[in-house]
Amino acid sequence: MKVPLLDLKKQYISIRDEVLKATKQIYDKQQFVLGPEVERLEKEIADYCSVKHSVGVSSGTDALIIALMAAGIGQGDSVITSAYTFFATAGSIARMGAKPIFADIDSDTYNVSPEGIENIIEKMTDAELENLKAVIPVHLFGQCCEMDSILKIANKYNLIVIEDAAQAIGAEYKGKRSGSMGDFGCFSFFPSKNLGAFGDGGIVTTNSDKMYDKLCALRIHGAIGDRYDHQIIGGNFRLDALQAAIVLIKLRYLDTWSNARLSNANKYRKLFINAGMEDIIKLPVERENRHVYNQFVIRVKEKRDKLHLFLKDYSIGTQIYYPSPLHLLNCFSYLNYNKGDMSAAESASLNTLALPIYPELTYDQLEYVVDKITEFLNK
Repeated sequence: MKVPLLDLKKQYISIRDEVLKATKQIYDKQQFVLGPEVERLEKEIADYCSVKHSVGVSSGTDALIIALMAAGIGQGDSVITSAYTFFATAGSIARMGAKPIFADIDSDTYNVSPEGIENIIEKMTDAELENLKAVIPVHLFGQCCEMDSILKIANKYNLIVIEDAAQAIGAEYKGKRSGSMGDFGCFSFFPSKNLGAFGDGGIVTTNSDKMYDKLCALRIHGAIGDRYDHQIIGGNFRLDALQAAIVLIKLRYLDTWSNARLSNANKYRKLFINAGMEDIIKLPVERENRHVYNQFVIRVKEKRDKLHLFLKDYSIGTQIYYPSPLHLLNCFSYLNYNKGDMSAAESASLNTLALPIYPELTYDQLEYVVDKITEFLNK
């Protein structure tokens, strides 16, 4: 039996006719950048995320970059974020000329620890505090961070909050949607995301009229009003109409797909418990009231890499998110972090493994995955 980590072909088959109809209309109109499809998507995403505005951009990474630009963060500034996430979060900070400061994670949810953030801030000198401008909590694997505590810290130290919600569209924290709690929310439409395009794409949410106007200008090289009236320096962060049209179609199915992911997660949980694996495997912790499971990540006490290869031999797709925490990457060696500085993030990098969780999985496939993991760990 084959169980890929993700099977987008099955999803495409279910919406193929709608996609071909919508994209044909764009071919006929020959308007490929921004335009009515993007405007409609922005309105529908804003409604879905319970925010006032959203601005379509060219990728999830560019969503982070343009949010940092709108917040005025640049050379000499510093931004706190998680040590355990995809590179783009910290890479975007560094690209702005700012300094990433890494905080350790909660070992249960893998999200950045509010206590870790506050401990870092409390040890800062007055000069370091003056340079600290923002915090980027990452809603990792589909579950929101502990936002009440993070927002309390941000308010105390007058910090901008940029939610990296690339993996968590539709996730909720105490009834509030991801991307609606901070100053900005940044989402990715990369194909592997719960709401994916047929290429790159992203969107930024905000409740600020001022920041909305600035984001709109920044994505078209800082032009305000006339296309050649560049009041500020921006970039080319525009979203393609084709990607917007495809995401609009998928948005109609997103809640159904998210519920299917949750159902698969519950089936995994029961299968692992029935196999007697609950003391050998640490299953995902659902701390918040709507986890959308962009990834289903287990933790094994030992032999994670051998398990990864074993499952590959049986045609089961898995992935290691992430093989190195950010503070130990060579490109951030100038920040002078050492092994042992972020113990929870380092442990997660050594022991976690993501299993297939996409909506179209069958029960037989889920059972096959659990059977093979059980077989390996019982050896």
